[in-house]
Amino acid sequence: MSSHEGKGRPTPKRKEAESKRKVSSLAPIVTKDQKRASKAQAREDRLAQRAAYLRGEESALPLRDRGPARRFVRNYVDSRRSTGEYFLPTIFVVLVLTLIQSPVIQLGAIALMYAMLIVAIIDGILLSRKIRKAVLAQFPGTETKGLGMYAWLRSTQMRRLRAPHPQVKPGKK
Repeated sequence: MSSHEGKGRPTPKRKEAESKRKVSSLAPIVTKDQKRASKAQAREDRLAQRAAYLRGEESALPLRDRGPARRFVRNYVDSRRSTGEYFLPTIFVVLVLTLIQSPVIQLGAIALMYAMLIVAIIDGILLSRKIRKAVLAQFPGTETKGLGMYAWLRSTQMRRLRAPHPQVKPGKK
């Protein structure tokens, strides 16, 4: 296009250009009531999805929690008590005890914390080994990579804070 040729149409007024930019003819016209209803529906959908996730429904679980092997691991971990699930409450008690102005109590509290940590780590290592063997026995040919860590992390959470919620009671298999 040379500098002498025109574009074949007049330059639009600023009002016209801005109105075209603001309201697209392709976008649906949405009222405040429609937006409010849409947000309410989205919120209900999220709540329903979260409830299904907490119940352990397979379709609502994220990929890291899906599959029969992961369900087996969750049930295995939830069926036993572990020192890891008491670690967080123990840390809280240690925090309170360290506020006491007695060096003996403070050192005892810190020693308790480290003892719990070491026991939780050893329990996690043993749990990881047991889980891999149990999964291979239950589901031959299943990839066990990551299942030990999955089990240990779940076992370190307090029972009522686990998600999805435990499906079995402690002591049941």
